[in-house]
Amino acid sequence: QLRLVESGGGLVQPGGELRLSCAASGSSQDPLMIGWFRQVPGTGRRGISCFRRDDKSTYVAESGRGRFTISRDSAKNTVYLDMHSLKPEDTGTYYCGAGFFPASPAVYCSNPNIGNPATWGQGTQVTVSS
Repeated sequence: QLRLVESGGGLVQPGGELRLSCAASGSSQDPLMIGWFRQVPGTGRRGISCFRRDDKSTYVAESGRGRFTISRDSAKNTVYLDMHSLKPEDTGTYYCGAGFFPASPAVYCSNPNIGNPATWGQGTQVTVSS
């Protein structure tokens, strides 16, 4: 059964940077779709950046465009979210979500449960504050 473990969150000042990691394990097949989703109290999870494994296509939501980069290390079966020039509005709990149903990264970021329910990690907190 697929298991996702996030790490790398923390407290950072505005303008700072963080690298989030999502390590996948436990499945005989690597997920096709994987992405990062942010949640703040009282709201649902919103797609920040998503990746499709077979063609390596990516999507970054407008809020992170030019500042965030998603990448994957296939040898480590780990997906990263590199975040630069962080802003207070980037604060939230960041979840890694993954699935096997084919979609474009933009579609997956808008609907991570497309085709079948997403598998989620436990989340990692990112706080951007001075």
